[in-house]
Amino acid sequence: MDQMKPVITKETKNKISVDYEGKLSVKERLTRKLKASNTWMTALVNALKFILMMGVSYVILFPFFSKIAGSFMSKEDVVDATVSLIPKNFTFEQYKWIAIDNNYLEAFINTLLLSLVCAILQTFVACLVGYGLSKFKFKGNKLIMMIVIVTMIIPHSTLDVAMLRHFTSFDLGYIMSMGGKGLLGSIFGKIELTNSFWPFVILSIGGIAFKNGLYIYMMRQFFKGVPDELEESAYVDGSGTFRTFIQIILPLSVPMMITIFLFAFSWQWTDQFYTGLFFIGAERPWVMPDLIYEIPIHLRTTYAGKALYENVIQNTAGIMIIAPLVIMYLFCQRYLVQGIERSGIVG
Repeated sequence: MDQMKPVITKETKNKISVDYEGKLSVKERLTRKLKASNTWMTALVNALKFILMMGVSYVILFPFFSKIAGSFMSKEDVVDATVSLIPKNFTFEQYKWIAIDNNYLEAFINTLLLSLVCAILQTFVACLVGYGLSKFKFKGNKLIMMIVIVTMIIPHSTLDVAMLRHFTSFDLGYIMSMGGKGLLGSIFGKIELTNSFWPFVILSIGGIAFKNGLYIYMMRQFFKGVPDELEESAYVDGSGTFRTFIQIILPLSVPMMITIFLFAFSWQWTDQFYTGLFFIGAERPWVMPDLIYEIPIHLRTTYAGKALYENVIQNTAGIMIIAPLVIMYLFCQRYLVQGIERSGIVG
């Protein structure tokens, strides 16, 4: 009877290879790796990728670096041809007088309050509407979704006159009395809601605020990926529709809700269209970020480089406005990425 030959498996070959390479010196192992046919090609591809990424990063980040460096320059540095990115006379003068003369702290608090209120309302409305459009089959479902898409397509600037007139003389009596008839129609008349947060709140509750259509679409795509078996199990256990939505669906959608909240907060924070539309008049009761761009009294000048220096001041104001968003993104980027991955709108 022939002696059985030992079976050499893939694991055995790997073990022999590891044992052999373990006896080689570092120089010998490096030489063997460099002699491999694909080593030089891999190194070349990686080098090209690195150069490409460095070039793209430079193109994208250089304007930010130049603005940040310019915010610390004095008047003399702005017109000095020898000064490029590193200021000779380092100063915080722009930051100081923008904060004091332009009431930066008050604008920060007002914008924070407005952005929080709008972001919370828009997130909840997007969840409610998106859940209804994704899980309930009813007549007009596709029509409502088409209207949501239309709100994403139509530029908001085409509706500015109509919205301004609507909130300048907001007819609360007409709305509450369903046509302006009856006792409520006579009690509640037209009121002016401009120069207040009410237009933003009403638009957010109605689901037609800035980018609200996008939020509804994202939540709809997310909820379409939630298994129907979860809701059916809850219904069997005696849970109602609203209770199922609150106790089961919302906890599952927390990463997506955080993403919607961050989007809504950021876009409301940097919004100039609606704040410029609803906050009007010389005596405005609220200080908003658009006033931060004004040249502070202590920095106004008539010297030769006035235009360049005013541009530096406005760039500094822009940095002060977006700085809170950058800080927030540093802490919330993980949730933002998770929400986008689960939204169903990316591959």
